[in-house]
Amino acid sequence: MSTLCHMFAVSHQNEVNQNIPQIDEKDTLIYQDGKLLAGSLEALIQHLVPTTDYYPDRTYIFAFLLSSRLYIRPHSLLNQVCQTCTKQQGLNRDGMTRERLAQFGPNIIQLLSEWTEMFPYDFRDERMMRHLKEITQKIVGFYPALNKDAGIINANLISRLSALQKYEEILSRVNNEIMQRSVNIVPLTDITEVCPSPLILAQQLTHVELERLSQIGPEEFVQAFAKETDLETTYKDVKRTSNLEAYVQWFNRLSYWVATEICMHLKKKQRIKSIEYFIDVAKECCNIGNFNSLMAIIAGMNISSVARLKKTVST
Repeated sequence: MSTLCHMFAVSHQNEVNQNIPQIDEKDTLIYQDGKLLAGSLEALIQHLVPTTDYYPDRTYIFAFLLSSRLYIRPHSLLNQVCQTCTKQQGLNRDGMTRERLAQFGPNIIQLLSEWTEMFPYDFRDERMMRHLKEITQKIVGFYPALNKDAGIINANLISRLSALQKYEEILSRVNNEIMQRSVNIVPLTDITEVCPSPLILAQQLTHVELERLSQIGPEEFVQAFAKETDLETTYKDVKRTSNLEAYVQWFNRLSYWVATEICMHLKKKQRIKSIEYFIDVAKECCNIGNFNSLMAIIAGMNISSVARLKKTVST
């Protein structure tokens, strides 16, 4: 039998539990030492949405937009962000004014600006552009002064996507020319005669590397790794890793070109000269900080067709 004291204690505990609000696990975020570690997808999306007096940290915006595509498509994420903003701020309510929204308008425009800046390739999807247009038009209706900022976002986005399209067209033409060269016999020219200076060649390689690297979106790395997971069908329609794949092809092409330049010579003395030349080019690439070309040259000199030239290499 329970004692009277125990009964009162149980009754008091029940009252305390009733006064504590029940928290849904979907709305919780886990922090450690002031840093966000984990949370449900719904809570993380909520944490991304700005309010009148809150704006997410830029590092969180980048990390979440990059990793969230493993679980939700970018157009669905933007749609949820727009719906959350509309519901929280009551954008569809009658009588809603700019004064009541306060700083929300500039905050959501800033979020969209950072999204288009960090991941412009997401907006190649027509659904993304449609959601972007809808939310910006709705915000500009309350904040006419933000019309200029919304225009800048669209102009910068269109410029970035146009540059990407032009780059991909150039890549396509280059690949077609390479295919034709592989079929037709083209006279080989000694690179040491065309460009005697290893430093100049290293600099030119660096220009090529920077141009190709600048066109790779960070989301391409995530999408490339996700090919091996069960999430492939989750966002199959937005997988675009062509720029990353073109960069890998460039690395392989450079490696085989180095091996070709060495093996094309019939005389041992000329092969030694080519090997020494590419060693100097690799050193200059290292000094510049162009480690991708450095590794491509090293890989080319370790291809079996070069590595088996024991007498030349030992010399």
